Amino acid sequence: MGLFIRFVAVLCILSSSVLADQIFPSHVAGTFGRSYREPKYKIEFHTEDSPYHPTPDELLEVLKDRCFIRQEGWWSYEFCYQKKLRQLHVEDEKVVQEFVLGVYDEEATAAFNQNLSDISTLKDPRSKDAAQRYHAHQYTNGTLCDLTNHPRETEVRFVCSEPRAMISSITELSTCKYALTIQCPMLCKHPLFQEERPVWHTINCNVLPKDYKDTKVEDAHITMIMDLEDQSSYDSKE
Repeated sequence: MGLFIRFVAVLCILSSSVLADQIFPSHVAGTFGRSYREPKYKIEFHTEDSPYHPTPDELLEVLKDRCFIRQEGWWSYEFCYQKKLRQLHVEDEKVVQEFVLGVYDEEATAAFNQNLSDISTLKDPRSKDAAQRYHAHQYTNGTLCDLTNHPRETEVRFVCSEPRAMISSITELSTCKYALTIQCPMLCKHPLFQEERPVWHTINCNVLPKDYKDTKVEDAHITMIMDLEDQSSYDSKE
């Protein structure tokens, strides 16, 4: 009897280890972890027609804890990813004047991107290349604007561009509302943000046959046909 109980115990241990190593589709088993109350993994299956691609935000994760600076005349602009955008004037390596053009707003960013049915519809009408796509983050609650009595805000636009990440431009769209464009080579990995390729047309050429003769256009007589009224007036002039 004791031997039988030990045999059953071994079978239970083996069956539990096999079940733990099995992989189930997400629609069957959901998520997995040390216990069913603490999900750890989510398994998704993708077809060949729609393979998995990282989202723009996942591709931009490498920019975390990074800041970029661009100087334009009197002002310098400091952008720190998912933190804030500042407009600065520096003298002798000291900041003597500062405006915050916006602080990263996660809720506003999520709401903005949720209203978009397709990333490819995000095109900048003010860009030289009107077809250039971008992914937007919203920066709000900046320094109060004296002219509008509202906080400054900025839309940060990430575009696919080589060779390195940098601030390419900053524009004031309206009073105290700005658009900052960031070149991001990592965004080019996303299929919807890949740079437009020129369309090539194929011209097919065939070898001329040996008996081919170049036909020359002979002199041709041109006959002008006119309406009756024009004809009578022409005859009277003659």
